[in-house]
Amino acid sequence: MIAHLEGILRQKAPTRAIVSTGGVGYEVLVSLSTFSALPDEGKTVSLRIYTHVREEAIQLFGFHTDLERALFEQLIRVNGVGPRLAQALLSGVAPRDLVAMLARGDAASLCAVPGIGAKTAQRIVLDLREHAVTLAAAEGPPEPASPPMAASDERLEAVISGLMNLGTARPRAERVARDALDATPDATLEQLVRIALQRLAR
Repeated sequence: MIAHLEGILRQKAPTRAIVSTGGVGYEVLVSLSTFSALPDEGKTVSLRIYTHVREEAIQLFGFHTDLERALFEQLIRVNGVGPRLAQALLSGVAPRDLVAMLARGDAASLCAVPGIGAKTAQRIVLDLREHAVTLAAAEGPPEPASPPMAASDERLEAVISGLMNLGTARPRAERVARDALDATPDATLEQLVRIALQRLAR
């Protein structure tokens, strides 16, 4: 199993990255928190990896911090939460905020993430609330926010792509992405996708 991956970042998007090492390019699925911490394309990147093996494919999920990987591994142990839903949850809620929600048993806030219904949110809180203190121990120092991208159309397409990769149909993704960009034109890409996810949950 691959537990760590270091190489040249060839491509990046809000929910995926291509990391090249040893002449092989690996597709790594990432959350918005990890995406915001990625370096520029062409630079060296180091990611913690969770290898998910299915009958038809092997998927690599990458994480910038130990906290995020620990949260992901705990989430996929919850009945009804698979890797892609865990990825969506970590894209809709920053790791530190998720730990706080779990600690206070805030299932209602989890329901704001598309794909997380009331029953699933309750199961997550019930199963992981006691782990919140342990998970908090994996926290590192705060990461600086990523700077806004230069072109609005590039950001729009990136937000649309991120929403589609998280299971939203393109027409709805386009509408919500445009609304988010119009409402907060100076937001970072990470912030825009989170705003769009919040609008999807309304």
